[in-house]
Amino acid sequence: MARTRKIQEGKRSNGGDLGFEAKLWQTADALRNNMDAAEYKHVVLGLIFLKYISDAFEAKRAELEAQKRDGADPEDPDEYRAASIFWVPKEARWPHLKGNAPQPTIGKLVDDAMSAIERDNPSLKGVLPKDYARPGLDKQRLGQLINLVSDIALGNPAERAKDTLGRVYEYFLAQFASAEGKKGGQFYTPSRVVRVLVEMLAPYKGRVYDPCCGSGGMFVSSEKFIEAHSGKLGDISIYGQESNYTTWRLAKMNLAIRGIDAQIAHGDTFHNDKHPDLKADYVLANPPFNDSDWRGELLKDDKRWVYGVPPAGNANYAWVQHFIHHLAPAGIAGFVLANGSMSSNQSGEGEIRKAIIEADLVDCMVALPGQLFYSTQIPVCLWFLARNKRNGRFRDRRAETLFIDARKLGSMIDRVHRELTDEDLAKIAGVYHAWRGDKGAGKYADVAGFCKAARLDDIRKHGHVLTPGRYVGAEAQEDDGEPFDEKMKRLIAQLRDQQAEAAKLDTAIVANLKELGYGG
Repeated sequence: MARTRKIQEGKRSNGGDLGFEAKLWQTADALRNNMDAAEYKHVVLGLIFLKYISDAFEAKRAELEAQKRDGADPEDPDEYRAASIFWVPKEARWPHLKGNAPQPTIGKLVDDAMSAIERDNPSLKGVLPKDYARPGLDKQRLGQLINLVSDIALGNPAERAKDTLGRVYEYFLAQFASAEGKKGGQFYTPSRVVRVLVEMLAPYKGRVYDPCCGSGGMFVSSEKFIEAHSGKLGDISIYGQESNYTTWRLAKMNLAIRGIDAQIAHGDTFHNDKHPDLKADYVLANPPFNDSDWRGELLKDDKRWVYGVPPAGNANYAWVQHFIHHLAPAGIAGFVLANGSMSSNQSGEGEIRKAIIEADLVDCMVALPGQLFYSTQIPVCLWFLARNKRNGRFRDRRAETLFIDARKLGSMIDRVHRELTDEDLAKIAGVYHAWRGDKGAGKYADVAGFCKAARLDDIRKHGHVLTPGRYVGAEAQEDDGEPFDEKMKRLIAQLRDQQAEAAKLDTAIVANLKELGYGG
């Protein structure tokens, strides 16, 4: 297993002072020794989660102790549940584990703690890792890791419970995704890509759905968006599904550590849709790219395939139609797909795309720069679909689609990874909001090489291909002030000089070859 990339120091664009998280990561990664990152992440993230619920519990317990005179009972589990705080039994509380960190039995003690928490909190049943006692896990290193996690979040109780531990959990998820490379894409979407989707959709209120939710990043980002815009967290309801069991567990812990109430189901979205009757106001998703193992041949007559039966060899248009199926009458979907989805004509995909376009569902298409993902170098794009472009929330956009070519945006954060900056996010989202008529978003105008508002007839002329580069045109070049005739004379003279120089080099090469005995 290749070691994870070195974290760049200094200012990072995902907010906050990351020196704290980076330092923790370096120490935790050093304790990993030779353990595979895919295995180690459950060890570390499980402990961070345990620390979080214990901290939140202890903060509430202190509050109840102070209210004893008023009838509060610090030993009543319902006091905690009423405040949406997990009840933590004595054997699972962090001070107990920290005190026993040096003991050779620490692995069993952590497993017992996890089991006790699941026993007393039904919503966590089957979620927490319980294999800390296994022989392959070095107990001395486990004790050191517990001491390391003990140092997290020594601030005030509110910050300790959610913000700091939540940031550490999210940061570690990103680092594990980087360390695991391609496999990391199964559970993590880069936060900058998630933020583009969330900033553009602006999910202030309603039902938010992600049918392939990974570790829950879309939901965390949606809640952050609402907080940043002074909204109420309870104004959105969250629904999700994840087919990979270990990833589903990560999602449950990730949302619990943020205090986010969500209905996250485990199961195959195509073959066992756990939210069959859900009509969502917002769909946010990053499905597996070009998935050939989705067993589509078993779903030929599925009611979701309104716009055509997707090919069994590629799930892209199965996902697109699943998203559409779950949209409310005024719902909007934003999701990531491989670039091929915008132009492919294989196995009937072109006809499905044509039908979706002719139904006037495509609101906006965004081409993203490469190297944004840990898991793939495949170029990706963002699709935005609107069930009804004349729903009263924004201006009437019928028979119109906005194309954004953002391939030149972003900056390299290391040799192989690119990241969109806050300015990039604001530029992309701002153009979309101005175009669709958000209040206070300003007036929209086409920008050559970046964005173009196209009519349905324009898309028909391009054979129903949705690649933004086809529509936005070339970036306007600055006029250097040199008259055309003068420029051509200068360039021709420059060309002749270069040709003369090339002829001299050819003569010299022939002469050298003759000296070596290879001249003809």
